[in-house]
Amino acid sequence: MASVETATNRFSDKLLGLLDRIEYRRVETGEDMEDVARIRYKAYKAGAVMHLDEQAVLIDEVDFDSHAYVFGIYYEERLISTVRLHHVTPEHRVTSSGKVFPDEINAFLDAGMSLIDPVRLAADPEIWSEMPAIPYLTLRIATMATDYFQTDRCVQMVKPAHSAFYKRVFDADFVASPKSNQGKFIIDLMLLATNVKETLPSLYQRFPFFKSEPYERRMMFARGDDLPFSPLTVRPTARRAHFGGGRIELSGNAYAG
Repeated sequence: MASVETATNRFSDKLLGLLDRIEYRRVETGEDMEDVARIRYKAYKAGAVMHLDEQAVLIDEVDFDSHAYVFGIYYEERLISTVRLHHVTPEHRVTSSGKVFPDEINAFLDAGMSLIDPVRLAADPEIWSEMPAIPYLTLRIATMATDYFQTDRCVQMVKPAHSAFYKRVFDADFVASPKSNQGKFIIDLMLLATNVKETLPSLYQRFPFFKSEPYERRMMFARGDDLPFSPLTVRPTARRAHFGGGRIELSGNAYAG
């Protein structure tokens, strides 16, 4: 048991070190969206995820939905991955996973639950082998979203081969069996879900790099009157949230803390 705990601590320390060199950017401009589309195309082509041709456009109207949040993850100023999050509520049911698993998603919503639905997760295949921690660095945003919006579940529409990762890291529960031939996808997709309120405390204890300060979550997800300015990028606050610290500089000449 001690050796497992030691290995987990070493892994967490490594991730905290990587986060020191990471910046998150909420993507809302055309130029940044083009960069996101290129990463999506490269990742989906390399992984044989869906039918693609040279003219494939991997940006759609859902990227601009009022409850959708597209992020770029930058390592030393290089875009390495991206993810789109949907904040899904009984009143606002725009969700990518709901197109493939409508009965299951609607069952959550009809029960009055709110969800975070992370989709369009894509990483630059040229550096994936060099940085296997990319899923953790990227999905940390989904963890922050569940905390910020105080949702009931985080759903995961994934390849069956990836389900063990989500069960091990996020204590995800099985929801629906794999489906084939869904739209453009040429892979099987299954649905899992994490009970956020039960899982977050233990997740933060096991993997402190998932922690964040409230102001980081606000910079990531607040819109309109809730955010008086738009930061160019947001630096992760996991180290400060875990160990404590002082005043933090945010990109865009803003400070918090």
